[in-house]
Amino acid sequence: MTAASCARGRCVQGAGHGVTPAGAASSASCDDSQRRRSPCGAGYDVAVTSSLPDAGRIAAVLPSATLWRSVEVIETTGSTNADLAARARAGAGEGAVLVSKEQTAGRGRLDRQWVSPPGTSISMSLLLTPQQEFPQWGWLSLLAGMAVASAVGELAGGGAPVSLKWPNDVLIRGRKVCGILSERIEHPDGARAVVGIGINVDLAADQLPVPTATSLALEGLPTDQSRIVAGVLTHFERHYRSWQLRGNLRAEYEARCASVGAELTVILDGDRRVSGTGRGVDEWGRLQVTTATGIETYPVGDVVHATLA
Repeated sequence: MTAASCARGRCVQGAGHGVTPAGAASSASCDDSQRRRSPCGAGYDVAVTSSLPDAGRIAAVLPSATLWRSVEVIETTGSTNADLAARARAGAGEGAVLVSKEQTAGRGRLDRQWVSPPGTSISMSLLLTPQQEFPQWGWLSLLAGMAVASAVGELAGGGAPVSLKWPNDVLIRGRKVCGILSERIEHPDGARAVVGIGINVDLAADQLPVPTATSLALEGLPTDQSRIVAGVLTHFERHYRSWQLRGNLRAEYEARCASVGAELTVILDGDRRVSGTGRGVDEWGRLQVTTATGIETYPVGDVVHATLA
């Protein structure tokens, strides 16, 4: 049974959890055994605890004039992207957010499966109706990566380097903590976009999908999922509104992207590989690489940094 309420004029749906009023503590209390060294506490040991996402707590810290018209948290689903895509086809408008505590059939880039133990990761999707022309929609995944990097960077407080690997992998100390998948959904009233975001929160080392991955817990960062989701939504909205006005966020993206200036290999369809130096992105967010034969541009591909290979 899903409990529903309205906060600040927005529809908020949660899975039976209480609503924390604005101004209340953002995380539950914990004893000394739960204390971690948190870079967000200006060098002090602060109490941080993992909490599952709560729709009321998320909505309480969002601005009153936010883009996000509804925030819904559910117990489990096959895929938050698939769920929101179905709503988009049925005519749902911009601003819906769906967060699940468990995702059993999620997909990542290049159709990779994305599954994690219950409660250990954030699985969330956003429904958008971009006004930019479709060739610019490639920026949605990139600006989502920027939003997660900004939110995680705030958690780290400068204590851990947070960067991006093209197009949208979020890295902490060079290890992947987040993946993103954007999809275009057709509708007679205009196409929609669904942006899916998966963040490793409480995964232990033996639960990581690949050796080059990490989680917020393994990095010693706060793991309050409501706080993290709210931070991602806040930064995403800021980047999204800027992109709607300007058409690209090239300078901002390149400033955070570790692929710029890195020796790397782009793995293309058919396992074809091209090596070179990351030059940057073009106005559509496509990767530019300086190779032995000149500057090449790639709209898709799997990037491997030489330092992480």
